[in-house]
Amino acid sequence: MKLLLTNDDGYGAPGLEALWAAAEGLGERIIVAPSLHLSGCSHQVTTHRPLRVVRHGENRYAVDGTPADCVRVALHRLVPDADWVLSGINQGGNLGADVYISGTVAAVREGVLHGWPGIAVSHYHRKGREFRWSEAADWVRPLLAEKLAQPLPAGAFWNINLPHLDAGSPPPEAVDCPLDPAPLPLSYRGEEDALHYDGDYHLRHHGEGTDVDICFGGRIAVTKIKLF
Repeated sequence: MKLLLTNDDGYGAPGLEALWAAAEGLGERIIVAPSLHLSGCSHQVTTHRPLRVVRHGENRYAVDGTPADCVRVALHRLVPDADWVLSGINQGGNLGADVYISGTVAAVREGVLHGWPGIAVSHYHRKGREFRWSEAADWVRPLLAEKLAQPLPAGAFWNINLPHLDAGSPPPEAVDCPLDPAPLPLSYRGEEDALHYDGDYHLRHHGEGTDVDICFGGRIAVTKIKLF
């Protein structure tokens, strides 16, 4: 099995290295990731200029484009025989309405549009807490093994969100759940002639049993998303 790994935090991000570690032993891993941090870029693609590809060693490439660009370049030039697209581990949650904004999720969605199944993995962030990437990789590894062994219907992919627990907490339970359909909280502060978004992510809607509710409650939210 060949696994294409990408993200939207950029090549060399600790979350990408955690995903690399989590996928060890599950197949041949190939990284094709953006050269720059592009969080929140959604499904942008580049068609008006050349895309430069830099090789950083065996099975590791950086592309000066978006996450969706990376998947396009990988699946149609660098790794056309990939079996799955894995994206993440994102530094921050991609819950509910985030899936429309997220470059992490867009990378997997681009693969799905071309016929490749995928898994997007993100890590919710609580302010004042450090990420523990080795621990995150340990949580993700069995989920990847389980999902990679299950065929997905055409047009579907997995969206996984890890909670941000206190150090020393037991491994969280994984729960299958739907997306929360509520929009992100809207709030802007004014400074002279500019408006700055300052909505509080942690105060977003918590529909009972939805991915936001599950993840904020300390469990791993596992959601199957179907495009068509």
